[in-house]
Amino acid sequence: MSKNILVIEDNEQNLYLVRFILEKNEYKVFASLNGKSGIELAASLKPDLILLDIQLPEMDGYEVAYNLRKNPDLANTPIIAVTSYAMPGDKEKAMEAGCNGYIEKPINPDTFLSKVEEHFITINHPEKTI
Repeated sequence: MSKNILVIEDNEQNLYLVRFILEKNEYKVFASLNGKSGIELAASLKPDLILLDIQLPEMDGYEVAYNLRKNPDLANTPIIAVTSYAMPGDKEKAMEAGCNGYIEKPINPDTFLSKVEEHFITINHPEKTI
């Protein structure tokens, strides 16, 4: 399994926690604090997985996901929304924007990695289930 993950997250505490958990488990983490630079970094990096906050300044995560999907090089890159938006319809809205999965905040350090890996395996190998 590839190990490059781009995290687009404007909250530095959340970014620190996500980076800590992933790097501790041998993932290489790249980060962006806003949507515009996240789109640019994704285009140059072509990560194996993108973790995307929905509540971003200037350009929200829905718009970011939509723009990522317009890039043919990123059209099949798994995008997982990691968000505090947990109202009915929020998950569906993220999926309609181009996300493949959804993880609710606050992040639980005990389960976050397994949730990321579950989404990653399901997206890249739909014939496998956990």
